[in-house]
Amino acid sequence: MSNESIKKIKAPILKEIEAFEPKFRDSMKSDVALLDKITHYIIKRKGKQLRPIFVFLSAKICGQTNESTYRAASLIELLHTATLVHDDVVDDSQERRGYFSLNALWKNKIAVLVGDFLLSKGLIFSMQNKDYHLLEIVANAVREMSEGELLQIEKARKLDIEESIYFEIIRQKTASLIASCCACGAASTDADGETIEKMRKLGELTGIAFQIRDDLFDYELEGDIGKPTGIDIKEKKLTLPLIHALHKANTSDRNKIINIIKNHNENPEKVAEVIDYVVKSGGIEYAAKRMHEYKDKALALLKTLPENESRDSLEELITYTIERKK
Repeated sequence: MSNESIKKIKAPILKEIEAFEPKFRDSMKSDVALLDKITHYIIKRKGKQLRPIFVFLSAKICGQTNESTYRAASLIELLHTATLVHDDVVDDSQERRGYFSLNALWKNKIAVLVGDFLLSKGLIFSMQNKDYHLLEIVANAVREMSEGELLQIEKARKLDIEESIYFEIIRQKTASLIASCCACGAASTDADGETIEKMRKLGELTGIAFQIRDDLFDYELEGDIGKPTGIDIKEKKLTLPLIHALHKANTSDRNKIINIIKNHNENPEKVAEVIDYVVKSGGIEYAAKRMHEYKDKALALLKTLPENESRDSLEELITYTIERKK
């Protein structure tokens, strides 16, 4: 999706997004010079700001943005950034979004401590402002993200994931965060409990579609090389196209594919074999169909909310989640 499309989506909340930047910077401030240097680096490498956009659009669908909305967006960004920093340490990642990861630049010990610092800042920030309702929503999301990650690790060892388990993993790992963005946006206004829950569900459905889109990137042609990356296969991750292919496979093919993922996942030719098998098994079409189902459910729920400019933008943002090119 182009920068023009993102600009169009941001249009109803442009004032809020611009005002959010300095507020978020302030929420990360520290008297420790090293921390200030690192948090400055974190801000510099931020992406498209999708999470604050979800928060502000959700608030404006349900009512008016206010200081509580800005705090909700900051809280989500603080806690989410903490989880990303810790993830990079756990995965030994050297890069994130084309920038060096914190652990690559400052080593694991400092990266873990920075993650802890951001987590504590989010908690203190909420307590100081008595935003207990927002803290409960976001803390639940962080808990679910951790549980989802651990469930995935547990199941990946056997490479035997039922589709229902896959959906539970991505609901927790990915969708819970987008769900908390939408719920917090609504909760920062005078929306009632039913509306907040509706927004949470809408975010969850969108988050599931978002993750399936990520799964499909693994099978798409990449840049100049014109080959799928197969990164998820190399990392032994069971994604929806692969789960569907394994479910349809006979015992012999299934054992062969599992053996490649377990023992030959670093061999490009063997990985290409798995990709080819998944494509021929209809795994791509199946995953795309399920992705559209979740997107359509999210849009149907959105239509039950008050019609305004922000609702139109959120509709475009939900559609963006499945049309984005990375």
